[in-house]
Amino acid sequence: MNFTLQISEEVRAAAAQAEREVERQFARIDAVAQANTQRVLAAFQKHRVAESYFTGTTGYGYDDLGRDKLDEIYAGLFGTEDALVRIQFVNGTHAIACALFGALKAGDVLVSAVGAPYDTLLGVVGAVDKGHGSLKDYGVEYRQVELVEDAPDKAGLAQAVRDSRVKAVLIQRSKGYATRASLSVDEIGELCAIVRQNNPNAAILVDNCYGEFVEEREPTHVGADLVVGSLIKNPGGGLAPTGAYIAGRRDLVEGAAMRLTCPGIGKECGSTLGNNRLLYQGLFLAPHTVAQAVKTAVFAARLMELLGYETQPRSDEVRHDIIQMIHLKEPEAVKRFCKGIQSGAPVDSYVTPEPWDMPGYDSQVIMAAGAFIQGASIELSADAPMREPYTVYLQGGLTYESGKTGVMLAAEELLGG
Repeated sequence: MNFTLQISEEVRAAAAQAEREVERQFARIDAVAQANTQRVLAAFQKHRVAESYFTGTTGYGYDDLGRDKLDEIYAGLFGTEDALVRIQFVNGTHAIACALFGALKAGDVLVSAVGAPYDTLLGVVGAVDKGHGSLKDYGVEYRQVELVEDAPDKAGLAQAVRDSRVKAVLIQRSKGYATRASLSVDEIGELCAIVRQNNPNAAILVDNCYGEFVEEREPTHVGADLVVGSLIKNPGGGLAPTGAYIAGRRDLVEGAAMRLTCPGIGKECGSTLGNNRLLYQGLFLAPHTVAQAVKTAVFAARLMELLGYETQPRSDEVRHDIIQMIHLKEPEAVKRFCKGIQSGAPVDSYVTPEPWDMPGYDSQVIMAAGAFIQGASIELSADAPMREPYTVYLQGGLTYESGKTGVMLAAEELLGG
């Protein structure tokens, strides 16, 4: 049988050129992965991780040593007082919602520092009506500081947080479906300093999704009070089957835990159902796996640039998350690109992605995601809202080799369309 993928010489030649031209970027990415791997290994050794930690619990989940030690490891890695790592979080949005509800009460004001948050959070804050239970329904007011020329408005943020009713500020590290650049850890630190100077009592919460281990520091190392992320993205290393984490100030973590469960229960319950081994192993692999995804993004950017497409970030720019934007400018090109990415997947490669009314979004979304873990963005995937400017968002790649192949198949689909 012939298992060779059908990729033209034109695409293969462009891919070889792209790979040669990003060698310096790859070396920088490998250096970050090395530093972060050593940091994770040191944390495992400090906490004397042992086989007994991998034994799961059922029912209430009392006295789950592996679960509680993993909280301590996450807290150490993020430089925080406490952490909450749980498979009971259904996604990143759920974890962010718990963090916000834990930090705010009726009469308080929440400020988004970099414009509108990710689409699925709009219903959480009450900016759009997604059903009962938003922060707005519980008396929390929401405001946002709009971007200025696709960049944070620092003066506007300083003004917005001076109101003493502002009790929490949300900073979204990644771009979501916006076209702004993702924020670096240094840039997040600058925003934290502005909030501290103008409202020392406001809690600073960072949506860290897609950003973990891309740099050698995390937002909590530069002034954030809390970071939140999904385990089926970067920190799960492609092995975590579900869940999310919250790390930060002890009172804020406790407040989030009370929302995940209920007052009086908090972190004390939550069985792990045999998943501890996967959570530990996924975290151990995460720096390397993230590096594979970042390399895939850089390669994709350069290949698409060689084919005449505009990319953001460009292939020669330093990365702050795993997401690569490719401006395809028309809907059919978006569909063809996603079809090509899907054809490069190990799972459901025969499926043709089609736009659909995805829960939590205000426009149809197309998503190529042939993943071992459903919806895992650390695995190679591509998605796009079917609206102007028809930009596709590529992320993931458990291995660079497979990620590269998927991108080549997407390029083949574009050229053949």
